[in-house]
Amino acid sequence: MMSQSLVTMCYIVATILFILSLSGLSHQETSRRGNYYGMLGMAIAIVATTFSGAVNNYVILIFALLIGGAIGTKLALKVQMTQMPELVAIMHSLVGMAAVLVGYANFMDSTSTISGVEKTIHEVEIYIGIFIGAVTFSGSVIAFGKLSEKISGKPLLLPARHWLNLGLLIATIFLCGMFLQQAEAGSGTIPLLLMTAIALAFGVHMVMAIGGADMPVVVSMLNSYSGWAAAATGFMLSNDLLIVTGALVGSSGAILSYIMCRAMNRHFLSVIGGGFGTASGGEAAVVEGEVHPIDAEETARLLMDSKNIMIIPGYGMAVAQAQHTVNEITKFLRDKGKKVGFGIHPVAGRMPGHMNVLLAEAKVPYDIVYEMDEINEDWDKVDVSIVIGANDIVNPSALDDPNSPIAGMPVLECWKGDTTIVMKRSMASGYAGVGNPLFVKDNTRMLFGDANKMLQEVLKALKG
Repeated sequence: MMSQSLVTMCYIVATILFILSLSGLSHQETSRRGNYYGMLGMAIAIVATTFSGAVNNYVILIFALLIGGAIGTKLALKVQMTQMPELVAIMHSLVGMAAVLVGYANFMDSTSTISGVEKTIHEVEIYIGIFIGAVTFSGSVIAFGKLSEKISGKPLLLPARHWLNLGLLIATIFLCGMFLQQAEAGSGTIPLLLMTAIALAFGVHMVMAIGGADMPVVVSMLNSYSGWAAAATGFMLSNDLLIVTGALVGSSGAILSYIMCRAMNRHFLSVIGGGFGTASGGEAAVVEGEVHPIDAEETARLLMDSKNIMIIPGYGMAVAQAQHTVNEITKFLRDKGKKVGFGIHPVAGRMPGHMNVLLAEAKVPYDIVYEMDEINEDWDKVDVSIVIGANDIVNPSALDDPNSPIAGMPVLECWKGDTTIVMKRSMASGYAGVGNPLFVKDNTRMLFGDANKMLQEVLKALKG
């Protein structure tokens, strides 16, 4: 058994490592190191907690660690990069479920000796922890369904949905009063169960009402919720490390959600309150015009005749697993003296940083990867831009059509360059279900087909 002072010291070291991990993950160049810091911090936290004297049955603990470790290892080896968003969402749901189960375990603990104000505070902690955990669990399950396309990405907008949310909140506060009163007499199970059911329904309704284009913000938001659920669990268990770690995850997730909403010209509350663009007053303009197709050899010629090339990756690149071919083309063009860069929209893909992770996996140099704000003023200097499986983030209707579901959202204005090559399997709309006028502009060329296959043909044509 470790002494309490040694456990506290381990917790402090783990906390410092978690802070260094978050700091490292904020930059591409240091993200790998940040992951290592986080892994080391978690290992120290687990060992310190295990030998702190808080564990009474090591057989059950070791059994649980082995099962969890085996499941995690299998998922890590099996999951594709295209499935990372839904994996993250389902992991958030497990954090929420853990908070709910710990809350009920604390509530049913007959060995507790606390009383008076301390007991009331503990009961409030249990109530809040279960509420946040239940919302996180059900919301994350729905997010998983939407990201894996098992549930439609279109927002489900119930009549008077805002009044419904308000009613659920008032019912939760009322049940909290009932729970505290009954808990004084040694009961309170019924209001706690009713609150849990309301929280689960609230989580489902909240995420169902959010449209597909807002899903990266939803993933970030649920990450924040899972952090607050962990912090609430820490209060229930009187575990300082859980409180600090949960607060770090909760606050960083909230800040990231705010940054993403700001980049999309959206208010955070409007994202939570309904689907993407549901406030538009009319019907979006119909996309009409002639499509100009192009083949791999013509694409190669255009690239060889250009000096400044910008590549815009989207979810289609992840689906086709084309990032490695993209990197080969990038190296070839740079060796020929071409200037090649990557333009990343804050909500490209299905979760925050999705495209950055893909490009890092393919070993694309960090110094040629640019955020939207860094390049949106320089499109007139770009000879050719290649859009790989992206739609909503390069949609001119966001700026030109006030009735568009994505009206007001800042986008990568690639059509201001000389030529735009759009790679898609078909003319189908993107995840937000919005038509794209970019496809019919005079300086746009459509390269249809699987992104990886077509890029390999382009690479072959470049090499002659």
